[in-house]
Amino acid sequence: MFVLENEDRTLYDRIQERNLSRQYDLLVNCIEIGLIQGVRAFDKYFLWSLNAVAVANISQFGGRFREEPVYLKDHKPPHFEKVPRLMDQFVSTVQENWYIWPEYTLASYVLWRLNWVHPFIEGNGRTARAACYYILCVRSGGLPGGKIILPERIRRNRNPYYEALSEADRAWENSDLDFSKMEAYIARLFDEQVLDMPVD
Repeated sequence: MFVLENEDRTLYDRIQERNLSRQYDLLVNCIEIGLIQGVRAFDKYFLWSLNAVAVANISQFGGRFREEPVYLKDHKPPHFEKVPRLMDQFVSTVQENWYIWPEYTLASYVLWRLNWVHPFIEGNGRTARAACYYILCVRSGGLPGGKIILPERIRRNRNPYYEALSEADRAWENSDLDFSKMEAYIARLFDEQVLDMPVD
């Protein structure tokens, strides 16, 4: 059972908003587990769960890696046959650098790399933003204050987000791992959340 966006936009939007609310509830549970289990709680099953909830009733392929091409305006994701290996590498990079990289660096890597691989048919951005927030919360010791959480702050003003992703993409094309613009962006938004500042 699923609703197509161009069939009934109002219903589609309503379901998407409810999904985001359910994804946040799941995320809170995962953060609680992550605070106890640490690095081993971050795995592909966690990502599958975040994605499945985000796209329930709007995609038939939620919670599993794509097995077909996806086409984006400004980015050509890797071939679908490479996705499982790339995601294994991604999870390994996060786990291996859990205690080495600062939380904003790790969260920025997660946000950029998930978008770059684009492992799911639908809901990649929602999954990446949730996973990024998970890293920040677990690494900083719990849920911060503020009514508007970081993923929602990104969603409400996407241009700086897209610019930071593009800059990290360009660095990667030049064989460099640099997401400093993303780090500064996430740090600012996280501070604004904690201070409960309004979104632009």
